Amino acid sequence: MKYITHEQAMQLLEAAKGYRIENIILLAVSLGLRRGEILGLHWDDIDFAQGKLSIRRTVSYIPPQDGAQHVYLETDPKTATSKRIIILPTFIQEALKTHRSLQLQERLKAGKAWEQNHLVFCSTLGKHVKPSSLRNQFKCALEKANLPDMRFHDLRHSAATILLSMGVNIKVIQELLGHANISITLDIYSHVTPDMQRDAMKDLDRQYQMAQKGDTLLTSV
Repeated sequence: MKYITHEQAMQLLEAAKGYRIENIILLAVSLGLRRGEILGLHWDDIDFAQGKLSIRRTVSYIPPQDGAQHVYLETDPKTATSKRIIILPTFIQEALKTHRSLQLQERLKAGKAWEQNHLVFCSTLGKHVKPSSLRNQFKCALEKANLPDMRFHDLRHSAATILLSMGVNIKVIQELLGHANISITLDIYSHVTPDMQRDAMKDLDRQYQMAQKGDTLLTSV
């Protein structure tokens, strides 16, 4: 399992500016959304007035078979808990509003060629994003940011690790990622980053020294 730090996430987002997947990366590394959940978002899933985003579906790419054309299949999320409502931070709301304005310009430019699927993330003609296109752009952004190669899904792992390093409660992370059981969150994200461990030891050392001086009692870390 690979993951990037908060600093590296900022490098990646900076490198992704101007790419069509810029905000796709933003949702993955900030909120831990799955690729299929992001690509399955419709505009009516986003309530800007309330600052909320609803995960109601996921989209899967079915490769062409027996000469037939490829298909994009929209289905219910992975599990019951994958259907969830997420409170959006202001910076993501602003990014999505800007994205919507740019998409409207593309729609007007495309005219009758536009395919109305109500997708938040789509091609220049309103069609579903091709997995190969996302993968290629993601790889380019990683290289531009001088980051090691990784899967797009690793951004989901990274989001959890970053939130954990910020002190976010593990239960909140579980709900944000849509895990059915908190043990899944704990099992997958049981690794602790060196910085988190170092900070914990500094805090322990500080409290121990204070306790030795009689300033305070040693409390659990």
